[in-house]
Amino acid sequence: MINILLSDSWKKLLSSEINAPYFTDLLQFLAAEKKNHRIFPPEKEIFNAFNLTPLEKIKVVIIGQDPYHGIGQAHGLCFSVNDGIKFPPSLKNIFKELQNDLDIPIPISGNLTHWAEQGVFLLNNTLTVREKTPTSHQKKGWEEFTDAVIKLISEQKSGVVFLLWGSFAQSKENLIDTTKHHILKAAHPSPFSAHRGFLGCKHFSTTNKILIEQGKTPINF
Repeated sequence: MINILLSDSWKKLLSSEINAPYFTDLLQFLAAEKKNHRIFPPEKEIFNAFNLTPLEKIKVVIIGQDPYHGIGQAHGLCFSVNDGIKFPPSLKNIFKELQNDLDIPIPISGNLTHWAEQGVFLLNNTLTVREKTPTSHQKKGWEEFTDAVIKLISEQKSGVVFLLWGSFAQSKENLIDTTKHHILKAAHPSPFSAHRGFLGCKHFSTTNKILIEQGKTPINF
């Protein structure tokens, strides 16, 4: 079986999901996959977003779709890659927008752990994938789990800034209480769509402005 390497605080909050029949089926699917294929991210990093960003620290949520499916890329944070790994195209555009918006130089590493540690919850919709096979772990149970996570954040927090990039992330808006949270929408940072409103969206400066207005520490992107 796959171990649920999730912090005690999140385990407690998500116990009804973890103990649900769909989640047992999901773990059985992953165990079978692991026997025959390489899956990403590595088991110890599947819940990295949760373990780096406890609920009480969440200020910003970014929703991705699938983990990267190449060797050494995915480490449990959406859009982020391990140190020393070439930037995927979407991440390249995220850094381009950061540079344009906040005058932040393009970093050497694409590892966004420092965002997560400051309260940016980097959640993929599907938390695992088979090597070189995008979307291979969709519709196996992860979506039900991550939808429950978004609902939980919406219910238990207030003033969170949700960055919904692309139509897929924007389809999650119905899970968020818009009367007490802030939603910023733009095109996806992928090269296929970034020029249609992601580049120039100024989401990073807008996010920090919202946080400062709430008396919160801005994110050092």
